[in-house]
Amino acid sequence: MLARQPGGVSLDVRAGARRPTLPAQRPSARPPRHSRRRRWLAGVLVVGAVLLGVLGVSVGGALTAPGTDSTAARLAEWGRTHGLGSLVTSLEKAQYAANPPRVGGRPSVQPVAGAPAGLPAIRPAVSPGLPGEGVWRQVVAVHGSPAVWVTEVRPDATHTSYLTGVMRLDPSLLAFTLHPGTAVPGGSGWSQPPLIPASVRGSLAATFNSGFTLTDSRGGYLLDGRTVTPLRTGAASLVLTTDGHVSIGAWGREVGPGPNVVAVRQNLDLMIDNGKVAPDINSTSSAVWGATVGNHAYVWRSGVGVTASGAVVYAAGDALSTASLADVLQRAGAVRAMELDINRDWTSGEWYAQNGTATTPHKLTPDEYRPADRYFSTSSRDFVAATIRPAR
Repeated sequence: MLARQPGGVSLDVRAGARRPTLPAQRPSARPPRHSRRRRWLAGVLVVGAVLLGVLGVSVGGALTAPGTDSTAARLAEWGRTHGLGSLVTSLEKAQYAANPPRVGGRPSVQPVAGAPAGLPAIRPAVSPGLPGEGVWRQVVAVHGSPAVWVTEVRPDATHTSYLTGVMRLDPSLLAFTLHPGTAVPGGSGWSQPPLIPASVRGSLAATFNSGFTLTDSRGGYLLDGRTVTPLRTGAASLVLTTDGHVSIGAWGREVGPGPNVVAVRQNLDLMIDNGKVAPDINSTSSAVWGATVGNHAYVWRSGVGVTASGAVVYAAGDALSTASLADVLQRAGAVRAMELDINRDWTSGEWYAQNGTATTPHKLTPDEYRPADRYFSTSSRDFVAATIRPAR
């Protein structure tokens, strides 16, 4: 007996009749949707885990690297070197905008009083000046002659509760050396270590920070005859020679290549040239004074210059704009000067008292964030050291 099934298939339902074999269904070419979704999610999780692992190793390496950098500074530098520079800069600008420096008032710490050191005092920005303000005092002598002088001045007539530290160094008694940092410029094989070794501390007179990171400096870097980044014509340049002499000027104009040049550290353009402050010192363009936090932000800043007699002057302090920093350096006698690094983590100057076998570091200003012996430990950024020349 035949029975018709839906779809037109006839089956024999009689007793003993052989049952026909139904055609086998072909397997689906695609897995079920829920299976595909699970595979996609598993792939995303694997990739995410790998990225998190790599990220953790990278950030962990930055946080545990040698040196005295703060956690915030380490994270900021990690972000800048991993494509997050704009985010870091935005966060810094927001922080500065929310916490502007005080206006008016008097410094909590007064300028250190001392006998005049035979140098004309720096003219205060506010009249009358504070007791001891701008009066140079000798802190380091070499072979019986003054080699390092320091003083403090208020940065301008508005931020009168802050003091900018100023240091003057005699290059005829001191030899200058550029020490590389582990991150700036990085690399290996340099003639100098990223710190002041114990064997040198007995002849150490002063140290101060260098410039921006190489990606932000708008300039080049040469050390030990090796060009790390190409030197830019016209860039503000700190130039050191084999005999420890230091010059500052625009590359290709006041300073340039030569057989005795061992180091060139460029950073932005000259703030002071031929005794005059740059006419665009108040420019808001990031192409002029850097895109970090802008030239109008009143933050920790530092700079270095040379006087007409060849003395080196360094200044650092809080609540400084590019214009007020240039003004301080000009009042200190600089005829050519350049900005160095900014922000509290990177700006500091130190001088060193020698007493027999003991070397005691001193901060240029008491409110500097870094410890006075910061360069006795590995530094992530380059810095300049001034050591005592041997007696002739």
